[in-house]
Amino acid sequence: MFRHYLQLTKPGIIFGNLITLIGGFLLASKGNFDPVLFLATAVSVSLIVASGCVFNNYIDRDIDVKMERTKNRALVTGLISPHHALIFASVLGLLGITLLYTMTNLLATLLVVLGFVVYVGFYSLYLKRHSVYGTLVGSISGAMPPVIGYCAVSNQFDLGALILLVIFSIWQMPHSFAIAIYRFQDYAAASIPVLPVKEGILTAKKHIVGWIIAYTLATLSLTIAGYTGYVYFVAAAIMGLYWLYLAIKGFSVSDDQVWAKKLFLVSVIIITILSVLMAVDYQR
Repeated sequence: MFRHYLQLTKPGIIFGNLITLIGGFLLASKGNFDPVLFLATAVSVSLIVASGCVFNNYIDRDIDVKMERTKNRALVTGLISPHHALIFASVLGLLGITLLYTMTNLLATLLVVLGFVVYVGFYSLYLKRHSVYGTLVGSISGAMPPVIGYCAVSNQFDLGALILLVIFSIWQMPHSFAIAIYRFQDYAAASIPVLPVKEGILTAKKHIVGWIIAYTLATLSLTIAGYTGYVYFVAAAIMGLYWLYLAIKGFSVSDDQVWAKKLFLVSVIIITILSVLMAVDYQR
C-alpha cells in the first residue's frame, strides 16, 4: 500500500523539481552554503510538489482511465479511495507550507503557494481540460522550484529570480509539447486540448522551435546580467543550439513519436545540466 501512495506523489516529478531547486538555491548562495536552510527548503518544497501531484491525480482520475499510460494508477483502479487521497494530499501540503514558512521566509512561502494554486486550481481543475493555453499557464508552476530555492536564500525577488522564472517557464513549453506529440494518442483519447491535438503536430513543431530559441536566449541572460560565468554561458549556448537542431530535424522525420521522445529526453538532460552549471559557475 505504501508503494501506491508513493506513486500518487509522482517521485520522478519531485526529483526533477528538486534538481532545479538546488540550482536556484546554490546560485543565490554564491558559495555560502547553509545546510539547514537547504534541507528545510528541499524537504518542504518536495512535500508541496507531492501534494500538488496527489491533488492532480485525484482531479484527473476520470481522464486517466482513458489514457494508456495512466489507466493503472491507484486512484483509477480503486486501490486508493478518493477520500484517502484528498486527506493525503492535504496533509502533505500543510506540512510543506508550514515547514517552508517556519524555516525560510514569507517570500518563498508566497511563491510556493502561487505555484500550487496555479497548478492545482487553474491548470488541473480547468485549463488542462478546456484550453490550449493550459500548458502556458501551467508552465508558471513548473518554473517555481528554482525561484523558490533562490528566494529562500536571497529573500528578495530580484533580476536573478525573474530570469530563473523566465528560463524555466519557457523550457516547460517545448518540453510539454514534445510529451504531447509522443503521447498524442493518449491525449486525443482523453480529449485534452494540448497544442498538437488541437492545432496539429506541424503547428506544435513550429512552436517548439520558437520556444527553444527564446529559451536559449533566456539562459544566456543569466551571464549577461552577471549571475553566472562563461563556462555556464558557453555550455548553455551549445545545449540550446543542439536542442534547436533536434527540433528543426522534426520537420523531416518519418516517425513523429520517436522524434518527440528523443526531444523530450534531451530536454530533461539539458535542464538538469543547466541547473548544475548555475549551481557551480556562479558570480560573487
